[in-house]
Amino acid sequence: MKSFRPTTPSRRHMTVVDYSALSKNGPFKSLTKKLQDSAGRNNQGRITMRHQGGGNKKLYRMVDFKQNKLNVPAKVETLEYDPYRSAFIALVLAKDGERSYILAPKDLKVGDEIISAEAAPFTTGNRMMVKNIPIGYQVYNIELAPGEGGKMIRSAGAFAEILGQEGKFVNLKLISGEVRKVLAECLASIGQVSNPDHGLTVIGKAGRSRHMGIRPTVRGKVMNPCDHPYGGGEGRTQRGTKRPKDIWGNITGGKRTRNKKKRSSKFIIQRRKK
Repeated sequence: MKSFRPTTPSRRHMTVVDYSALSKNGPFKSLTKKLQDSAGRNNQGRITMRHQGGGNKKLYRMVDFKQNKLNVPAKVETLEYDPYRSAFIALVLAKDGERSYILAPKDLKVGDEIISAEAAPFTTGNRMMVKNIPIGYQVYNIELAPGEGGKMIRSAGAFAEILGQEGKFVNLKLISGEVRKVLAECLASIGQVSNPDHGLTVIGKAGRSRHMGIRPTVRGKVMNPCDHPYGGGEGRTQRGTKRPKDIWGNITGGKRTRNKKKRSSKFIIQRRKK
């Protein structure tokens, strides 16, 4: 982590992830595109996700979450920052001349060689079927169905642990403590996602949140009764309701929101601890 001299009150506690190991050049142009910014509005122009809008311009990097070009080694050319995700990404050049972006694992360096195969060497960044990965290894970017690309364990510092194989499934322990089954033919990459210090970042000032596209959040207790269940009262009052609620009166904090009929529930062996 990088800290600053306390030249202003906001600088005193501000911290930033150290980006010194990343490339200083811009992204690979043919692997980028501009995404339309919705600022939290739907197709009718109504706000469906609050506190979003503004922020710096950014280009979306087309990351290859599948990495299903088997038995073709690739060399890491650069490690780069991605404004759309908490982890770092790596630009790799395959032996056949094709370039692509991948999620960079922790400790991956420029010049390293990686490969996707049904059974590859157990080194960081290599991708293979989960049934061929030994017990105790850390994995990331895991598929939920063969061939559809990685869906789980993609944020900074995340990893899952291989617990063992049962029939056509492999048991994984997720970073939340949940244990779930994944089909043995699904692909996963060995290692831990890069940038594990992401959670230690201290924003420091309001302006930095605005640069990130985050608008201010107003507390319910300072609103009027017509605007929020916590609103009204004289001076500093409590929330005035029995259970914590959101702006629409729905119960939050402790209420289970997962759909009881969700089809993937049968793959969960053990729920995460409260």
